[in-house]
Amino acid sequence: MGEFWPVPDVLAYLAGSWRVRRSVRDLASGADGRFAGTTTFGPLDGGGLLHRESGIFTWQGVSRPAERALRYLPGSSPGTADVCFADGRPFHDLDLTSGRHVADHPCAADLYRGEFTVRDGDHWRTVWRVGGPAKDLVLTTDYVRES
Repeated sequence: MGEFWPVPDVLAYLAGSWRVRRSVRDLASGADGRFAGTTTFGPLDGGGLLHRESGIFTWQGVSRPAERALRYLPGSSPGTADVCFADGRPFHDLDLTSGRHVADHPCAADLYRGEFTVRDGDHWRTVWRVGGPAKDLVLTTDYVRES
């Protein structure tokens, strides 16, 4: 087995519940934060998965509840997905057939570049690098399947 674990069908792999730990680092200021919670990938009417994340986000010592939702829709190639925001706007594509994928999402003057890596059947990671005129962030998220 190599460094990455190939996933023939990303939607089948993601389905279910995951424990989430995220670190957020502002490279410009040195500030950091963390998120701890759960993500559930449940069925969407018409196909695909609804990603619901909820937990506690702590930034510079202040903790508060945080949540988000995304839609993972079947992609243009078998086993891939198109990820959209909850309101339907496109976010990025996702192809984990090699166990690794890099996706870009331009947002106004900022660029979000995400690297997705699968370690095995129960562990995967995302690292988003966000750069722009007022942003220089790294967000690293580890997912562990809940049994």
